[in-house]
Amino acid sequence: MKLINIGFGNLISEERLVAVISPDSAPVKRMIQETRERGMLIDATYGRKTASVFVMDSDHVVLSALPPERFGGRAENAEERERI
Repeated sequence: MKLINIGFGNLISEERLVAVISPDSAPVKRMIQETRERGMLIDATYGRKTASVFVMDSDHVVLSALPPERFGGRAENAEERERI
């Protein structure tokens, strides 16, 4: 099981991750609100501004204060390591 550091000592499973998206658009903001109302939202921002949103296969949504660009390279590097 590979874990991705999403900031402030929080980790998520790379295998359960569906998407990493920016929180700026209206549909993403609606998704966050709906997930919060259902009790499936995990806020890992520690009170900072949300910079990235992780959609998990378990229907959970995880908020992080680190920008999504920080995670794209990590996933690509993991795929590259698996090929070797």
